[in-house]
Order: sequence, then C-alpha cells, then structure tokens
Amino acid sequence: MFLGATGTVTAVGLSAGCQSRSAPPDRDDAPAPTPPVSPTGRYQAGITLPQPAQRNLLAVVADLVDTGPVRPLLAELGEAIRTLTAGTDARLMGLEPGDLTVTIGVGPRLVREVDPALPGAKDLPRFSREQIASRARGGDLLIQICADDALVIPAVAAALLEQAGDRIRERWRQSGVRGSNVPVDHGLAAPRNLFGFVDGIVGPHTRAEQRRHLWLAGPAPVAGGTLAVLRRMDLDLPRFAKLSVAEQEAVFGRRRASGVPLSGGTIASGPNLGAKTPDGRYLVPVDAHARRAHATAVGVGLMLRRSYSIDGPAPGLLFMSFQNDIRTFTNTLTRMDDSDALLEYTTTTASATFLILPGFDGKHPLGSRLFR
Repeated sequence: MFLGATGTVTAVGLSAGCQSRSAPPDRDDAPAPTPPVSPTGRYQAGITLPQPAQRNLLAVVADLVDTGPVRPLLAELGEAIRTLTAGTDARLMGLEPGDLTVTIGVGPRLVREVDPALPGAKDLPRFSREQIASRARGGDLLIQICADDALVIPAVAAALLEQAGDRIRERWRQSGVRGSNVPVDHGLAAPRNLFGFVDGIVGPHTRAEQRRHLWLAGPAPVAGGTLAVLRRMDLDLPRFAKLSVAEQEAVFGRRRASGVPLSGGTIASGPNLGAKTPDGRYLVPVDAHARRAHATAVGVGLMLRRSYSIDGPAPGLLFMSFQNDIRTFTNTLTRMDDSDALLEYTTTTASATFLILPGFDGKHPLGSRLFR
C-alpha cells in the first residue's frame, strides 16, 4: 500500500525513509565516515532524520509481559540507544554505528492505560484484503532500527532485546531495504518499489508541513511524538508484470519511468484530477491509486510514508506511515478499499499502530513524559 499522490514537493530535507546515503567512492579513496545521528532532542531520530536517510531497516513488534511498570524498561532502552549510537556499547562488537537510528513506539493498550483520550489510544480497524494471523495484529512495543550498514542492525536488535530481557515477548519482525533513489525536486529524492514505480513522492517535507501534519502538538505527554502505522503485505508481482506498461501506469496514475502524473507536469507536480482527454475520459483514471489516495479528495492531511521492499517467503512491502491524526491513514485506506486498482495486487499479512514517543535526553528519559 503506497498511499498518497497529492500536493507538491517543495523543499529538500526532512522526508523520511531508509535509503542509500551516497554514491560508491572511487577505488583509490577510502569511504568518507558516515556522520552520526544524535538520538536525543525534541523528536526521536529515524523519522525525519537523518537526511538523506539510511537504506536498511528492521522493525520488531513485541508485547510487554506483566512484570512491572513500563517506564523503567523504556528508560533503559533509551540509555541503550544512546550508548549504541555513540559506539560505546560493547555489544556492537567493534562495529561502527555510523548513521544508526533507533525509534521506539508504544501500542494502543499502553496508551489507553494512561488516558483513553490520548492520540494513539485507538486500535486500527480491519480492512479488506487482509490475511492476518492474530499474532501479527497489534502489539505493545515497536523497535525500528535503521542504518546504512546492514551488519549493524542485527547487533543492535540483539542488544536491545537482551536489554529488555523477559519483560517483552516478540510478536514478529521484518527487515527491508529501500530501492535506488530518483530525484524529485530540489535535492529531494524518492526510491522505486518492487513494482518499478517511484514511491513516497508526496508527504509533509517542509518544516511547516511537518508541524501541521506530522508531529503531535499536544496534550503535553505526547507532544513531540507522532502516530505510526505498519502494514506488511505480499505483492502479486507475476500478475502485475503481465500488464502492459500503460496498464501499470493506469493502476498508479503516474508514469513508471519518470514518476510524472498521467495528467502531466513534473514528478513533483500534484496530479490534476480534473484533467480529461478530448473524448471526456479522466487522464488519471477513476480507480488509479493517485486519485483514490489523494489527500484532498479524501479530506485528510498528508502522511509521511516509508516503504521497504522485502523478500521471503513472498516478495512484498513493509509500509510505514507517520501522521499526527490516525484518521489520515484510516480514512485514506477506507476510500482506497472501495475501488483502488492497486489493492488488487496486495494482501496485507501484518498490521499495527503505535504512538512514537516524544524525544528524550539526559534529563527526560525515553517515555518519562507519558508514563509518570
């Protein structure tokens, strides 16, 4: 599920996603050291920072075992994140953390225990085209790990799970990789997905857009956080590949090679949903993904989207979106469920939502604002 095809990309910086950081170095030159990413601050790292973002991701979804309050666990995880990203944790076994980021979220059950009225307290509804085992729906804890160096990720995951010990029980995990970047606008780039199309063109890319659509402004316990949705899905690549290029483009509403909307313009242009051919047909078909997921047509804000290609047991996609109102996602997918041509080639096999906790520092441990 690729979700979204409205708005104009206006600036560099601050688009999320795990992507390749740089071009290969010359053979005679040593690769430049990867700049570290601070794990502390107003917001957690791994959503809008770093830029450009890393290539590899691992998402671990777990449940809390009833062995005590969650606050000490989150504080310990936050401290472990600080030592791991600083490269001072022996559990890295000598690996350089580079641009490692770890992002922590808590599920609706834990949020409801604090206050059922808080953002993040609602579970996701069920949608069509789902084949989800009970263990792959929901969860109490999200650990998202991103890094350019794929070797760092399993070492960090092992360290964090060892830190949590028997206080959590893993539900499922999924690793993914981003495709090659395609320039979009003024240095902003987006990767291709397994269907061959540019993915994640639209989103709240400027700081102003992110304040409006991405970050939670209040209440105080969640300010500086955001709401995440995870959806793992199988993709029917053989059936999609049998379509002609023109048929594939009609499914997405954009050109496969360039990412330009079928209504014209540039890759950064929002699709003109009113544009028609001389004989009265819409240039962007009525069931095209670009039309069905169009934020203005749905009547919601923008979501910051990440998509990671996965392989095994079937080719697929790990979709992640970040938004400050869960209706941005649920209303969009409800509208897509009606008649989005793209969903005919997807089957969702895991689904969860999490409140991404506000940022932390030495004075305010991870999770301390919410769990008092």
